[in-house]
Amino acid sequence: MLKKTTESEKKCRTDAESVFKARNLLPGIAEKIIKSCYDKKCYTHIDYDPLPSKDSVFEIINKSREILFPGYFAKEKIDPANLRYNMGQNVSVLFDMLAEQISNCIRHDCLRYSQECSNCGTRGNDIAIGFLEAIPSIRKQLATDVVAAFDGDPAAQSHDEIIFSYPGLYAIMVYRQAHKLFTSGVPLLPRMMTEYAHSLTGIDIHPGAKIGDSFSIDHGTGVVIGETTVIGKNVRIYQGVTLGALSLPKDAGILLKGKKRHPTIEDDVIIYAGATILGGKTVIGARSVVGGNIWITESVAPDTTVVMENPQLIYKKTIRNQI
Repeated sequence: MLKKTTESEKKCRTDAESVFKARNLLPGIAEKIIKSCYDKKCYTHIDYDPLPSKDSVFEIINKSREILFPGYFAKEKIDPANLRYNMGQNVSVLFDMLAEQISNCIRHDCLRYSQECSNCGTRGNDIAIGFLEAIPSIRKQLATDVVAAFDGDPAAQSHDEIIFSYPGLYAIMVYRQAHKLFTSGVPLLPRMMTEYAHSLTGIDIHPGAKIGDSFSIDHGTGVVIGETTVIGKNVRIYQGVTLGALSLPKDAGILLKGKKRHPTIEDDVIIYAGATILGGKTVIGARSVVGGNIWITESVAPDTTVVMENPQLIYKKTIRNQI
């Protein structure tokens, strides 16, 4: 006696046939995608030379953080007995990772833009060594940033709390390293580093910006600091602050490349949440205070406080339904 086919079995067969039909379409789809890889209007990197690796960028930041703040982020305990061994290992590992990624970035630019050979391997080694030699000075700068964050935030219980948990300090830490690489002429890698910090913290600092000691970003979400921004010493900014460019033409990427487009913030300035300061000629004078939600496109003299008039508030009685 033949067994009746159940509804469940029919459904399974239908699903299997659907999968079979779908998978038969995949080779043709793959061929269309491959064909599009040769379309010059689309962006493709099909070559024997490797691109810089995003995963390696994350590893570089994590390893450098261990070196910049010894003992805070290491997987093992760091004590006076093993410091020399641990630091030697970390410096060696960071050098290898940095030199490789710097060389990849330089080589990529050389090939993509048909530049003359610039000895990318040797340059990668030299720039990596220069970066490592700068670490003591970067550590000193970061120490001033930690103190600035602590002095300006009554909620901070300790310097350790700031190092471990403040997104502003993390973004500044990554920026200070990326800035060193940026000024050393490394393409791609510095921006990849600061954009990684941006993705974690919501703080967007271009590696080309120039930022002095004792810089503090409180809370930080939504902060934008453009490429040609110049910030002096002892400056504090809050969440949502934009230090940006004025409205740019469509072809600004070519016409204004390398020109001063972002503001200058002099020493001891405080900029409160939501303020927007735009323009390459705009200077906020020393010791000034910019209030929240202010829009500025002209220079402000030193020792000036800029605030909005009190807005007219409307209060309405809330009537709740009685049960």
